[in-house]
Amino acid sequence: MNIYISNTSGKALYEQIYEQIKNMILEGTLKAGESLPTIRQLAKDLRISVITTSRAYSDLERDGYIYSVVGKGSFVAQRNQEFVREINYKEMEQCLANAVEIANRCGLSEEEFVDLVKLIYRG
Repeated sequence: MNIYISNTSGKALYEQIYEQIKNMILEGTLKAGESLPTIRQLAKDLRISVITTSRAYSDLERDGYIYSVVGKGSFVAQRNQEFVREINYKEMEQCLANAVEIANRCGLSEEEFVDLVKLIYRG
């Protein structure tokens, strides 16, 4: 599992870890039932505090992305496909809202905006 953290990022280290693992789960890179590195191992690999990785795992478990089994470790939780779709839909909605705001600042018409979205969607 490749996690990259930055000390110069505006986000806390545990948030960076949380977001990256969450995204790997939502993208399907990490599959249901797959084991995650131990908290200690991840802390060692990233050269950060165990407390930091523990916070990230705790938040992931709280939000239902992973579960822990005492003495065995942490695993990716079984996700309902509809739930994953809803999470991705919300993220897309936010990105589009930001894009509409930029389009309005640029004076793009609705038609021009929709044409741009279609162009991007089709590759």
